[in-house]
Amino acid sequence: MIRINLLPHRELKRKARQQQFAMLAGITCVLGVGIVWGMHEVISRKIEYQSGRNQYLQSQIAILDKQIEEIKQIKQQIQELLVRKGVVETLQANRTNVVHILDQVARLMPDGVYLKSLKQTNQHIRLSGYAQSNAWVSTLMRNLDASPRFESPLLIEIKAANVNNVRLNEFDLNVKLAELLNGFNSQHTPANISN
Repeated sequence: MIRINLLPHRELKRKARQQQFAMLAGITCVLGVGIVWGMHEVISRKIEYQSGRNQYLQSQIAILDKQIEEIKQIKQQIQELLVRKGVVETLQANRTNVVHILDQVARLMPDGVYLKSLKQTNQHIRLSGYAQSNAWVSTLMRNLDASPRFESPLLIEIKAANVNNVRLNEFDLNVKLAELLNGFNSQHTPANISN
């Protein structure tokens, strides 16, 4: 006899496939959510770890910045002290120059000439005074030129003057210090000597 199956087998197969699909979709969703949650946890921990490292590095950078600032201040203080030391050494080395200059000027001064002022500015000296004649001024200039301590005497002005009813020649001349005395630099104040 022929058997005919009247049960809806196609619907049963379809339901079975739908159940199987729903189960696979559920498992896939659960696995996907689990993977996403796991990745989120791993990334969160890495971010926390990196944030901690960043905070540590920032604190170390702040400490190093303070140390760098202190080092800069110390270097600046050292530089200022070196400048002061240089000035003191220059003054120490040149402290006898004024004495040597005055001694040399006194030795080179002819009998008929006397000074009313002597002014030093850097490596130049300005001599102002009185002479009995122009010849005495010329002799003074020759003496200055022949001296190893001075060079390039230059007469600025000579004019007739009366001092205590005596006719004299008033003069101004500049002379340059030779290199052996050229220790004063522009930071030093000029020396003034006047009668």
